[in-house]
Amino acid sequence: MDIGITIFNHILLNQKLNPGASGAFTRLLMAIVVAAKLVQRDVAKAGLADVLGRAGNINVQGEEVQKLDEIANQVLKRLLSSTGEVCTLISEEEADLIEIPRQYNRGNYLVHFDPLDGSSNIDANVSIGTIFSIYRRVTPPEMDAGLKDALQPGLRQVAAGYIIYGSSCMLVYSTGSGVHGFTMDPSVGEFILSHPNIQVPKKGKIYSANEANYCYWDQGTRDYIDWLKDPHAGHVKPYTSRYIGSLVADFHRNLLYGGIFLYPADMRDPLKPKGKLRLMCEANPMSFIIEQAGGLATTGGERILEIQPTELHQRVPLIIGSAEDVQIYQDFVAKANAR
Repeated sequence: MDIGITIFNHILLNQKLNPGASGAFTRLLMAIVVAAKLVQRDVAKAGLADVLGRAGNINVQGEEVQKLDEIANQVLKRLLSSTGEVCTLISEEEADLIEIPRQYNRGNYLVHFDPLDGSSNIDANVSIGTIFSIYRRVTPPEMDAGLKDALQPGLRQVAAGYIIYGSSCMLVYSTGSGVHGFTMDPSVGEFILSHPNIQVPKKGKIYSANEANYCYWDQGTRDYIDWLKDPHAGHVKPYTSRYIGSLVADFHRNLLYGGIFLYPADMRDPLKPKGKLRLMCEANPMSFIIEQAGGLATTGGERILEIQPTELHQRVPLIIGSAEDVQIYQDFVAKANAR
């Protein structure tokens, strides 16, 4: 039986198209694929095995860590380190650069990752995911990797992707030549190409935002949301609100169907006025993917991929999705700021 193109064969094909490829990048991507399978196995056991609930500690973001957070974090650290292709790792769950154990070789890549995005929804059986972002180091290989390597703008990503654990397990990634989606076939234990060359519709009819924060948003964002909901605004068809509260799930739906996801800055917490989502392990990889698929990603005034990061766990506003929808949002913000 022909099961189609596996992700392994897809990655190998891309390697062959690059005559100078050493196989290092392929080994790194395959480690992420194996990690996805292991995390999916544990997610599928939620409610049966002892993987649900809180782990009893607080992460660097000040959030309660879930047991599956810890499991996913350890799986990714172990598999990525053992490739011998990374010089350091950066996890959303840990404050500092993660040192590669001395028994492993050190390579020329570094990986930012959110081991389990949307983990607050785990107990409710809502779709969750893993996000990753890969860069090449910029310091000499004989040096220990440092912040100069870790704090590169998103434009320098060599690959990014996510795994969504939902009704099916999907892995979506880009190496800068389009976006491809692979669905896990549990009968053979392989990710099979199911969504080649994904292109987000230029304009959608879905908006995704936590409107409980409406009164804390800037005027331009409020004006835009009001326009989306106004039946007399001239829309051919009114926009529909769809908000899951899991970035991977909301993004994945809008990538396929078109639309816009908004998590703008808000003043609910004066200590976090710049937004909630993390630049390096959430905003940058998703922005890389959406731009490769023909969409846009912005803070409202700045292209996400052009931001020069200043800290590992920097937070930013994120407005991302279909190009026309994001552009209309930016126009509303510009008009409000010009008043």
